[in-house]
Amino acid sequence: MAERTHETIESGAPDPMPYMHPVMKDNYGKWVFHSHPKPGVLYHRAENGAEVWTVKAGTQRQMDHYTILKLADIADQFADGYLRFTTRANIEYMVTDSSKVEPLIKALTDGGFPVGGTANSVSMIAHTQGWLHCDIPGTDASGAVKALMDELYDEFIKCEMPNRVKLSTSCCEINCGGQADIAIVIQHTKPPKINHDLVANVCERPSVVARCPVAAIRPALVNGKPSLEVDEKKCICCGACFPPCPPMQINDPEFSKFAIWVGGKNSNARSRPTFHKLVASGIPNNPPRWPEVSEIVKTILGAYKADGRPWERMNDWIDRIGWPAFFEKTGLPFTKYHIDNWRGGRSSLNASAHIRF
Repeated sequence: MAERTHETIESGAPDPMPYMHPVMKDNYGKWVFHSHPKPGVLYHRAENGAEVWTVKAGTQRQMDHYTILKLADIADQFADGYLRFTTRANIEYMVTDSSKVEPLIKALTDGGFPVGGTANSVSMIAHTQGWLHCDIPGTDASGAVKALMDELYDEFIKCEMPNRVKLSTSCCEINCGGQADIAIVIQHTKPPKINHDLVANVCERPSVVARCPVAAIRPALVNGKPSLEVDEKKCICCGACFPPCPPMQINDPEFSKFAIWVGGKNSNARSRPTFHKLVASGIPNNPPRWPEVSEIVKTILGAYKADGRPWERMNDWIDRIGWPAFFEKTGLPFTKYHIDNWRGGRSSLNASAHIRF
């Protein structure tokens, strides 16, 4: 048996250099000019005159072997053999000859991969695994994303928004889909239903108690068997107890609903990072097309597109017009659940690179 000389380290992001286009590798940190020739295409020029065109296309994120092979074949035939995936499951091809751009766009479009998602467009939706892989989902995030992006196809391939619009979808309230200009999050609205006959056999009770973020779960003895109980006044219906203890069922076809949040922003560009805020709740979890969710998202995007000024992100637009005008322009009802009485450490926590006085 050969001696092992290299131990694989499976932590952190992989080194991108071995997979990078040679022209990009040779000119790393030496780019002096970039532009946006058309939707889905980026252009960069280096100090020594080297040029790179990047073509960006959308994918379905959850990909089978044959789709990956198709994307790799397109790279070999039309894109110098180099590609990379973005954090939002888009795919980017790099070429050094401008004559290769249009054939590459045609190959991607013919293959069912729309070219776009750059500049002031609606980006591909970042989302969680949903029913396919996650152990706690209240809905199928991938399905909701597919249904919504079918509705927003034109906004992905065109650049007609005031600024970039990032969207995300989460299949539970723990929200590993993250915040965004518009975030679509499932809400469990009822505490978990406990099957006391199974808890002792399936669950490690101390771990379940420790998992609850609001200390709403405690050990109990039910019908002479070790079990758990929930203080429903404390429970926030997040579902964190379900993965370590499946007998604490949190999903419910009637009471698991969608909510929509707007105005989240992670970047420091032009304005500081912001938390998103709730604007719609109690939306039916209605597979396979989730029409109610799509309709509300399109309404919000329509109001933003019509009223936003150039370079305003969603949160900048809302800050300018005010929340009363936002609800008026979108036609969404304002309820007691939209009253924000928590600011956390926002007034004292400097979470951005912007100078404050």
